[in-house]
Amino acid sequence: MDKFCYYIFKVIFRIIYKLLFRYQVEGAENIPGQGGVIIAANHLSYLDPPLVGIAIKRRATYMAKSSLFHNPLISWFVRMFSIPVDRDTAKPSTIKTAVNALKEQKVLVIFPEGGRRRGNRPAEGRRGVGMLAALSRVPVVPAYIEGTDRALPVGAKFIRPAKVKIRFGRPMKIEQAEKTKDFQKRVAQEVMERIEELADGD
Repeated sequence: MDKFCYYIFKVIFRIIYKLLFRYQVEGAENIPGQGGVIIAANHLSYLDPPLVGIAIKRRATYMAKSSLFHNPLISWFVRMFSIPVDRDTAKPSTIKTAVNALKEQKVLVIFPEGGRRRGNRPAEGRRGVGMLAALSRVPVVPAYIEGTDRALPVGAKFIRPAKVKIRFGRPMKIEQAEKTKDFQKRVAQEVMERIEELADGD
C-alpha cells in the first residue's frame, strides 16, 4: 500500500512542481540505477525533499528531523517515507536503521547541513553523512538545489511561484574504512564542497 501511495504522491508533486515552479533536473543519469546510494543535497526550503523525490526514478527514503513525526499535518506522510533523526544527538539505532536501508539497496536522501540554510552563510556539513558513507560503503551523489528559497523562504507562510532546479553530480565513493570522528567530518566537508561546486554547473 505504501508503495502505491508513494507513486501517487510522486505524480501529484510532479504536476504541482511543473505548474508552480517549472522545475528542472540536471545530471539525473549520475544516480546509480541499482544498489544502495546516498543523495546529499543542500537545504533551502521545505520544498526540497519532494523536489529530490520527483527528480529521481528510484524511490527515495528520507532522513527527517524527529519533530516532523509529531506534526499533525504531515506526520502520516513523513512516517511513510522517512527515518527520524534527532539533530542534537545521533542515536545508534537511527544510524543502524539508515545503514540497513542502504544495505537493502535503497536510496537515502540526506541534507548534511542538518537544517534549512538561512541566507548565504558558508555551508557546513554535519558528520552524519560521513558516518553513513563510511559504514555503508555506498556511493554518495551530491545534489545542488536552487530556487526553492524564493518559492518558500524560511519563515514564509505562503508559496510563491518561482523557477526551481536540482543538479546531481558524479557519485563519490568512500574507499577508506576509517570510522573516526575526524575522518567522518572530513568526508562530510568533502561532500559539502562537491555540492557547492555544482552551483556553477560543474
